[in-house]
Amino acid sequence: MAPSAQVDALKRRNALWKQLRQLPPGAAFEGTLTELSALTGWQRDRILAGLGLTAGDAHEQ
Repeated sequence: MAPSAQVDALKRRNALWKQLRQLPPGAAFEGTLTELSALTGWQRDRILAGLGLTAGDAHEQ
């Protein structure tokens, strides 16, 4: 990956983490989580753990 592409990917990753911290559980949260998972290769549970959440927390409305 070219340095500029790597910087762009890191900026996008960081923006997705920020979005997840601000979103309530729901469709937008799940979509953002899916996008971050695709970008990082991390599974859903690992991302939720990084947010201090469990699968149950992420489904609360």
